[in-house]
Amino acid sequence: MFEGLFQPMHLIIVLVIAIVIFGPGKLADVGGALGKSIREFKKALNDEKESKEKLTGTTDAAKK
Repeated sequence: MFEGLFQPMHLIIVLVIAIVIFGPGKLADVGGALGKSIREFKKALNDEKESKEKLTGTTDAAKK
């Protein structure tokens, strides 16, 4: 179903459409916001994992 989804030509077409819709200046802002969101999400996952380890008293080294 998704065999040829990420071919280079498809990605170029998506990038051109994004530039037309958002404009080059706004596209940089959207990319920055997306990167910040991903960093915050990863941080929240790590914080959740650490709090769970504190509650159970286990660590990654103890699991191995």
